[in-house]
Amino acid sequence: MAIRYRIVMALSRDDWTRAALDALATDGLAGVAVEPLARRLGASKGSFYWHFRDRGELIAATLQRWERRDTTEVITALEQIPDPRDRLRELARSAYVGAAAGNDAQPGVLAAAADPRVAPVLERVTRTRLAFLERQFQALGLDPPAARTRARMAYALYVGLGDLRRAAPQAPLTEAEAAAIIELILDTRKPSP
Repeated sequence: MAIRYRIVMALSRDDWTRAALDALATDGLAGVAVEPLARRLGASKGSFYWHFRDRGELIAATLQRWERRDTTEVITALEQIPDPRDRLRELARSAYVGAAAGNDAQPGVLAAAADPRVAPVLERVTRTRLAFLERQFQALGLDPPAARTRARMAYALYVGLGDLRRAAPQAPLTEAEAAAIIELILDTRKPSP
């Protein structure tokens, strides 16, 4: 008589927040729920409750992961690039292409912006990102008001590309278009009178 064993891998808190962040990106805050995530992970609800008290704790941990992965770690990596123009080019390439391809949790977070658990994290992330962008444009020689305006423009474009992808998924941003947009944003020459 053959005995079969089923090997079950225990899920970690990290597995749950990774899956929740993916669900947030594709399904919004409604996707960050115990049962659909358990199905997605092939796990029981008991596994969830081993790591989290409730859905609210999962949402908080997922937003913390989003902030760390998509802001703190990105900025830390970009700061290793010596030239601010190259830093901005790398950031824009990654962010714009990711937003246009739908590989970004930002639209899901924005869609949940009215939720009191989401709003403060979104505001903090947005302020951090804008401040980083503003510093880069100042390093390129723009005065503070111009750097602030350019940072807002670059960030608004990033947010808008995510919205455009959802509104017109059959019209994806090409790499050539992304490159042209990036160069327009990086053009810090003063217009001639």
